[in-house]
Amino acid sequence: MSTWRPIGPQPLWKRLLPEFMHGPVILLFQFSLVALAIAAGVAFFYFLLAMRYDLADVAKLPAATTFYDRKQQEIIRPGGDGRKLVRRDDIPDFLVKALLAREDARFFEHPGVDFRGVARATIRNLKDMDFTQGASTLTMQLTRNSFQMTGKSLHRKMLEIATTLRVERRYTKDEILTHYLNRIYFGAGADGIGQAATTYFGKPTRDLSESECAMLVGIIRGPHLFSPFRNPDGALDQRNQTLARMGAMGFITAEELKRFSNEKPKLLSEKQRAQQGSYALRAVDRELDRILDKAETQLGGLHVYTTLDSDWQSRLERDINIAVQAIEQESGWNHPTHADYQPGSGDAAYLQFAAVTTETLTGRVLALIGGRDFRHSRWDRCRSSRDLGTAFEPIVAAAAAERGKLVLKGRPVQTGRQIGPAEVIRIAKRCGLSGPFVETEDLFRGAVAASPMEMATALATIGNTGIRTKPLFIREIRDSSGSLIYQSESELTKAISPEAANDAASTLSHTGATRCFTGATGSERDAWVLRLGPTGSTAIWLGFDQPTKITSEKRLNALLAEIVQRLGND
Repeated sequence: MSTWRPIGPQPLWKRLLPEFMHGPVILLFQFSLVALAIAAGVAFFYFLLAMRYDLADVAKLPAATTFYDRKQQEIIRPGGDGRKLVRRDDIPDFLVKALLAREDARFFEHPGVDFRGVARATIRNLKDMDFTQGASTLTMQLTRNSFQMTGKSLHRKMLEIATTLRVERRYTKDEILTHYLNRIYFGAGADGIGQAATTYFGKPTRDLSESECAMLVGIIRGPHLFSPFRNPDGALDQRNQTLARMGAMGFITAEELKRFSNEKPKLLSEKQRAQQGSYALRAVDRELDRILDKAETQLGGLHVYTTLDSDWQSRLERDINIAVQAIEQESGWNHPTHADYQPGSGDAAYLQFAAVTTETLTGRVLALIGGRDFRHSRWDRCRSSRDLGTAFEPIVAAAAAERGKLVLKGRPVQTGRQIGPAEVIRIAKRCGLSGPFVETEDLFRGAVAASPMEMATALATIGNTGIRTKPLFIREIRDSSGSLIYQSESELTKAISPEAANDAASTLSHTGATRCFTGATGSERDAWVLRLGPTGSTAIWLGFDQPTKITSEKRLNALLAEIVQRLGND
């Protein structure tokens, strides 16, 4: 019986291989086809999953909200509130080289996924029986951060790879670099390279030195651990590792490596960092939260035009500080001074002050000082009530004049007796004071508390012919495209008659175009300056957080007079 054989020449591989290997080769070939089909199916499945993500979200980064004063000058908050987006032209080439050396040497060569690195990481992971190596490229990190792909699993990695390949097809390499640097976290509350540059060094990204660039790149892998503020030695070590890697890759010479490594980056001082926040801007933030939904605020890129007058704010802080420091330096001062304060020592025990200035006609807040030092205490004393003492006299005068009674300057008890406590309380509330009030003659002596914000409102009511205004911190808000999304309007309420307002103003002393009133409680625990200028109404309080006698009546009056003199007549 003959054996059947195929007619015609056999394929070359069959003629080259022994007959006993033909079967296994055919099986291997068939297995390979099946494996390729499965791989293609898996790839197709993950690319379908990757299609769920909107690649436009990669570029939609929440920018910082920018604040401006009433003269439309930007209010600088170094590292203060949200990321500051930068363009590729703003990023120094040295920073890019440092990033490539440290994070992704083949960035400009691979298609988003470094398959050689993936192969090495896979072998290492199989050895360790764990996901110890990730082989993430910059594009993969951007993808992971953009779409919140967290967790360590094969499924997550496959989805990340598929989405990364889509991102590479959508964006150029320079765009990917820029989006990456704008998105990642750099520690100390700094989101993105722009905010990191201002947070740590107080300068824009384009002005970073080589050493500063290397330090920022170095802390990417451990932004909390290697923050220069928390761990300066660790940050320097990471910078040096980055520079060494750049030297090994030929990005810098041996001489440059030595020079950059010896440079000590100049970080922002603690005092400069404290300027990232202020009582006034916190008040603006509170009003912004009331105006906008949370989602709109977090969207970022807003342009908020505040009512603040930066020049007056600075002058008010400076002049009050100088006067208070002078009395602290006098012999016989028996309290801790601001200069004695030690970080971590608890609540500040030195003499405090708070001040508010509103635009008399509109209620727009021109300045707000919630305490002597924002670094030591975030408590906004402008919203806290303190005893008024003799500073309540203008309100008593307004109430009496409203009822057609005679205002007896310097004699608030006699003035108030003409109408009684109930009428004084009614007018005080109409002028913006919330109380509580005592319903006895002690009320006329100032047995009532009010906050500096309330007193500034009441003073403005007197200066605005009896029309009360609601304090405003924001004039208008525009979105990232410049479109107007909010504009404030002054809220005006008639509180007292123009004649009563004029009579109440007579209790203030004239100094040029400015009228002032200084007063204190009988215990000298709280002192006030009320200042009605040509356009603004200012209420200033001085005292201790824990009510304590400030100093003698004579010295206290001299301090208040010094503040009035320093603020001048304009």
